[in-house]
Amino acid sequence: MTNSWRFSALGDRHRALGSDLEDWSGMGTAWSYTSGDPTEEYMAIRTKAGLMDVSGLKKVHLVGPAASHVIERATTRNMEKLMPGRSVYACMLNDGGKFVDDCVIYRTGPNAFMVVHGAGAGHEQLSMYAQGRDVHMRFDDNLHDLSLQGPLAVDFLAKHVPGIRDLAYFSHMQTSLFGKPAMISRTGYTGERGYELFVRGQDAPLIWDRILSEGGEQGIIPCRFTTLDLLRTESYLLFFPYDNSEMYPFDDQPGGDTLWELGLDFTVSPGKQGFRGADEHYRLKGKERFKIWGLKLEGTNVPGNGAPVFKGGKQVGVVTQAMHSPLNNHTVAIARLPVDCANNDTKLVVNCATHGEIAAVSHSMPFYDIEKKRRTAKG
Repeated sequence: MTNSWRFSALGDRHRALGSDLEDWSGMGTAWSYTSGDPTEEYMAIRTKAGLMDVSGLKKVHLVGPAASHVIERATTRNMEKLMPGRSVYACMLNDGGKFVDDCVIYRTGPNAFMVVHGAGAGHEQLSMYAQGRDVHMRFDDNLHDLSLQGPLAVDFLAKHVPGIRDLAYFSHMQTSLFGKPAMISRTGYTGERGYELFVRGQDAPLIWDRILSEGGEQGIIPCRFTTLDLLRTESYLLFFPYDNSEMYPFDDQPGGDTLWELGLDFTVSPGKQGFRGADEHYRLKGKERFKIWGLKLEGTNVPGNGAPVFKGGKQVGVVTQAMHSPLNNHTVAIARLPVDCANNDTKLVVNCATHGEIAAVSHSMPFYDIEKKRRTAKG
């Protein structure tokens, strides 16, 4: 935790579960626990519910007449269509039209927004466009983010939060939980129906404890941060920089991936211009050097991150994240592949340092809940 300058109020809870609080984005984060195992936590979130501390995500408030303009310039989304109480997933690009961060934008009022982003350049990008404009920008590290994910999450919250069943996907509400102020958002990073609970740091331990003690009967358990890797692989959720060229650099050119290559071009609002990197983004359409794509692998052995992918005896790509699901009985991976392999059923081989050669075929993503009916379920 030597690099950490941000601190979760739940640090003691994580240490009690065996975490050393590894650094992520400047915050000591529970990447691992000595109690339980990630597969058990994965099963809880897929079939019941799990609680995770994702407070390492950075929360930035923008308030004032120029707030929407700043976000319009910094991100790929059209703020005129985002109403208070709603949120949207967006990307940020550099001048070369290359991905530098992703975020969720929450509109909390006519001139008020909260942008939640990860370990990329989101804060710097927002700051650049806020400079000299009629907007107040504040980084809020007291605000903690507890993620309650899984099909039973709504049943638990319904006992405490009136109207929670009516909260639509990518909507949020200002409310209270266990007598403490909270903003509850119907979002997450699991591919399941889930909720993010934005609460004050001083309230986070009480809320964490109450959910686990009262939710134990429903099978709600604490989950480590790396359990997300199992969930995100099935659900096609990328994690900067671990799927990007910052981690797997090109041999002959600088890092940076386009949204077309990452499959994130859907985050650009139709017809939108004027955001940073817009001209290059549109120019680079059809010039993909690779594609983020899926693999289905034979057997149950899981290749490590960075395992090379071969076609006809020649390396053509690399695995960025893989997992085996005992629930869905498949072994799958996210990979960086040539454009001509971005299809279904191209035969490939993954050369795993631990397990040797593993036969695989290319496959579109997501692998699980393809129509996204679980995360968007009503009632």
